[in-house]
Amino acid sequence: MAMKARKPEWTITHPDAAGIDVGSASHFVAIPPQRQEQTVREFGCHTADLGQLADWLVASGVKTVAVESTGVYWVGLYEVLQARGLDVWLVNAKSVRHVSGRKSDVLDCQWLQQLHTFGLLQRAFRPTSAVCGLREIVRLRQTQLQERARHVQRMQKALTQMNLQLTNVLSDIVGNSGLAILRAIVQGERDTYKLAALCNYRVRASRDEVAKSLEGTWAFEHLLCLKLELAAFEHASAQLGEIDEHIQTLLKGFAVHEREAKADPNKGRGKNAPRFNLRTALLNWSGVDLTAVPGIDATTAMNVLCELGCTLHEFATAGHFCSWLGLCPGTRITGGKRLSGATKRVPNRVSLALKLAAQGLTRAHCALGGYYRRMALRMGTAKAITAVAHKLARIIYAMLTKSQEFVETDQSAYEQRSQAKRLKTVQRQAAQMGFDLVPKTCPIAV
Repeated sequence: MAMKARKPEWTITHPDAAGIDVGSASHFVAIPPQRQEQTVREFGCHTADLGQLADWLVASGVKTVAVESTGVYWVGLYEVLQARGLDVWLVNAKSVRHVSGRKSDVLDCQWLQQLHTFGLLQRAFRPTSAVCGLREIVRLRQTQLQERARHVQRMQKALTQMNLQLTNVLSDIVGNSGLAILRAIVQGERDTYKLAALCNYRVRASRDEVAKSLEGTWAFEHLLCLKLELAAFEHASAQLGEIDEHIQTLLKGFAVHEREAKADPNKGRGKNAPRFNLRTALLNWSGVDLTAVPGIDATTAMNVLCELGCTLHEFATAGHFCSWLGLCPGTRITGGKRLSGATKRVPNRVSLALKLAAQGLTRAHCALGGYYRRMALRMGTAKAITAVAHKLARIIYAMLTKSQEFVETDQSAYEQRSQAKRLKTVQRQAAQMGFDLVPKTCPIAV
């Protein structure tokens, strides 16, 4: 018996919705039909044009707008629309693709408007404007650190090309001893023993070994490269200091508590960490000490908080939060068969920071370290790192949403609990097969 086809019923969720296709030179805007004589218009990208665009939307009775997150072209438009009181939905362009073969700016903005009208779009997470400002500065700091690291690599290359084996006697060529030697070389000093005398007393290599490693060819082109890269390194270091001052000032403005972070002898300050009490500043902002979690230092906590803020109410549950981070197993099922459980790839800085923190727990004597080693035996190191990062994400979500401090579980307690679960599983499997498990110490009846 043939069944009568039923037309799908679309429920209008946002009747006053508009869609904007963002571009580098112009923006195409679509509004609901019958609001204006012309329902699709093109606007320029200048500030005055954006003001006219916002005025037209307000005059058309639009209350919410869907904007494609194309590059960084949307930033100025987003801020103008938000300042006019419009509810702006930033959406991923990858998830709103049009039907194949129908690609144009006009069709794209109309498609966005239709999807937003029927509530078929997923809003991108964006923290408050104040947190966004701090986030941009912290991201700038990360970029500056990467640029400074490239200058160090080029200095190492120049030294190697001159056969100066300084990296074999110094663990860090941009430490106090290394910088003193590099500055002297750039200033024209060639006496290897005078250069070796600039080393700090804590350098393990002897003066003769350092002097021997500084015997090289002193080629002009490589000396020029060393000079320029050293100047660029010092300039980048000065810029990092200025950035850290701005971060410290902004964090003081975010402080809502007055607490002092307890000193942790197991977590020292890294060489790239800001030169102020970052742990205390983050504690006074969030109210919880994220650095109490194994694997998370002050820099990682700063990167996480500056990307998310201190309130995670936009994520209903910890599962939603982990899914947004791309740390949840995939659910690709077709025909009743599961195809793959691989996690989705997302360009998420928080996810990357948590995975780096998880890598530091490979040999840690704590519950998370034991969990990593157990997972690594089952499914390999890469998946184990993702699993530990998932654990860290859930811990951070619980700390920020419940304002609870982290209580570390001892590794022995974790292993005992894991052993009890394993024993319970084996007992259940044996019972299903009609067997009873008998402890080895009990006498066996003959």
